[in-house]
Amino acid sequence: MMTRRSFSAIAVSMAVVWSLSPLSVASATIPDFAGPQAPSLAPLLREVTPAVVNISVRGRVKEENPLYQDPVFRQFFDVPKQLERQVQATGSGVIVDAERGYVLTNNHVVEHASNIQIATKDGQRFAAKIVGRDPPTDVAVIQIQNGSDLKALPLGDSDKLEVGDFVVAIGNPFGLGQTVTSGIVSALGRSGLGIEGYEDFIQTDASINPGNSGGALVNLHGQLIGINTAILAPGGGNIGIGFAVPISMARLVMEQIVAHGEVRRGRVGISTQDLTPELAAAFHTKRSEGAVIAEVVPKSPAEQAGIRKGDLVIAADGAPIRSATQLRNKIGLTPVGERIELAVERNGAPQTIPVRVGPASEGSADRSSGGR
Repeated sequence: MMTRRSFSAIAVSMAVVWSLSPLSVASATIPDFAGPQAPSLAPLLREVTPAVVNISVRGRVKEENPLYQDPVFRQFFDVPKQLERQVQATGSGVIVDAERGYVLTNNHVVEHASNIQIATKDGQRFAAKIVGRDPPTDVAVIQIQNGSDLKALPLGDSDKLEVGDFVVAIGNPFGLGQTVTSGIVSALGRSGLGIEGYEDFIQTDASINPGNSGGALVNLHGQLIGINTAILAPGGGNIGIGFAVPISMARLVMEQIVAHGEVRRGRVGISTQDLTPELAAAFHTKRSEGAVIAEVVPKSPAEQAGIRKGDLVIAADGAPIRSATQLRNKIGLTPVGERIELAVERNGAPQTIPVRVGPASEGSADRSSGGR
């Protein structure tokens, strides 16, 4: 069962290496933890935790009971046509613009909100309003009203993450208050999970609990690199597989929400699929990752730019493309009218093709197949 819960990550500040045999080349001594400079994440956390806030939400949701649609049932039991129930929820968020009071969080934290309250680490409480939501990426932007003495978290570059990087997760599990956990990046570019429409998750071995949704995933430089979103929980509990929306995606969503109140997705008119070993052999390429152009819509921006069926896309705007889903995400979150530089391999020769992103009405929607 896939659940959207809070996020945690497991971050350890150092690793101890032992020789496994007399033939081992590398060796190390156990560090002295008794000294005055024992390793600690405390200095880092003093800087970043003030930017992570607790979110309390009140709202109303419609009761989805098919009996309420039966006029005989409603008349007999004197039930109104549409019932609503009040909901209360808690989650987390990250201040990304202290001057304007902008907070990044998950869409599912605030989607039913009619009243939002923000609590900071130092005990301040503020009202907040929704600036915009984007259900396909599960990202939302809210704005603190009349905020003061706020601290924002600097944004990192999630495109530069590698498996094994240490990360720290900060959130509000079970409404207990701000809590910090740590771990590593377990995998990158996770998709095909059925959590959201646009998926390019950072996977972490975090211990994740309800209430951490919308919280911060931070690198050891104190930069925001992900928004904690979901866990894989077959038995309903944590098994050490959690997912965060990378900040590279959340940033693009936030910029469009702030500018337009919504995300205006564009298309270039292509269908793509993952590069498989069979396709790699057929194209005589040594590459193992990328997005293969399976179809180009006639008269689309892609065709006009010179994209051809069989092209292997290996990068977009300088960022490596590992899968068809990642390319779809990149194009779908590029503002309409802007150009995206696609690095492709055609018949073994690399070339760069600029493509203008058009509105969805120009040709069919871009499609991708595959998942990681």
